[in-house]
Amino acid sequence: MLIVRPGKLSDLDQLERMARSKGPILHSLPPDRARLQELILRSIDSLQNEIDYPGEESYLFVLEENGTLYGSASIVALAGQHEPFYAFRNEVVVHASRELHVNHRIHALVMSHELTSCTRLTGFYIEPEKAAYADLLSRARLLFIAQHRQRFCKDIFSVLPGIADAEGNSPFWESVGRKFTRRDFAEMERESAGRSRGFIAEVMPVDPLYVPLLSIDAQRVMGEPHPGSRLPYQSHLDEGFEPDRFIDIFDAGPILTNTLDACYSLRHSALHHLAYTSDVHGTASYLVCNTSASEFRCIKTHLPKQLSHDIALPTALAATLEVSTGSDVRCVKLNHSGAA
Repeated sequence: MLIVRPGKLSDLDQLERMARSKGPILHSLPPDRARLQELILRSIDSLQNEIDYPGEESYLFVLEENGTLYGSASIVALAGQHEPFYAFRNEVVVHASRELHVNHRIHALVMSHELTSCTRLTGFYIEPEKAAYADLLSRARLLFIAQHRQRFCKDIFSVLPGIADAEGNSPFWESVGRKFTRRDFAEMERESAGRSRGFIAEVMPVDPLYVPLLSIDAQRVMGEPHPGSRLPYQSHLDEGFEPDRFIDIFDAGPILTNTLDACYSLRHSALHHLAYTSDVHGTASYLVCNTSASEFRCIKTHLPKQLSHDIALPTALAATLEVSTGSDVRCVKLNHSGAA
């Protein structure tokens, strides 16, 4: 059975393999062993501490089956831990002249740090053979947040990889970033992976970038997810995330935003009492997690469409979640593309 659980040091080799995959460049999952180890240790420390409000914590989760990892996904409690988190905000600039009878509304990109005080979902990767479980991996993080809300901000966003070719060339970066840094996109992404991007503000323009002046190829990819990121993109849409306000400063990938109160999994999940264990048959697809932080476990299963407060779970499933009779579990029925 596939489960989502916190990453641990024994996962390092497999995480390094995923970070070096040939898929989209992974935001905040650096292909560097020492930095990956640092992320794991920071996650372990964050999970073991009692937290009353979000700060420097980050949480790394993995998708595992019988000791083999098939994916990873992370949460950064506060996006701007040490310095602002920058993104491009979509704006409309109006140029008007009564004398010339001109009134133009022009799409522009403005450097913004509004997301600095938000929680960030990041580092999503799943092996293609387990793509059917993308919703489990992506949305398990939101069940963790639902159970431990004091650890996170009221606003949340997710950065997904944008369009780049097999060699790691980004049309948007070629039209914008390269002109100010004279460096390759892949080089910049790997250098910044797992670190703050505040340095980019030192070299990028502070004035609005007029979109019609960018190359046609750059304009076409703005806000478009990499083909390898379409599954988590859809999961975010199912959760109520909005994709239109911001794009990534490197590859123009989508930045999806939401509030915790508006997230589907937080609004519709509920705590249930495990009254007993037995064979349970149902037709509705659910995510179910335990209530632990350091020993968090989340699985995808089928349960009855309507659940009472007291529920039953199969013995093997309860063992996977590391719960027993008398424990509380959090359940949410999947919606839209997450439905089985």
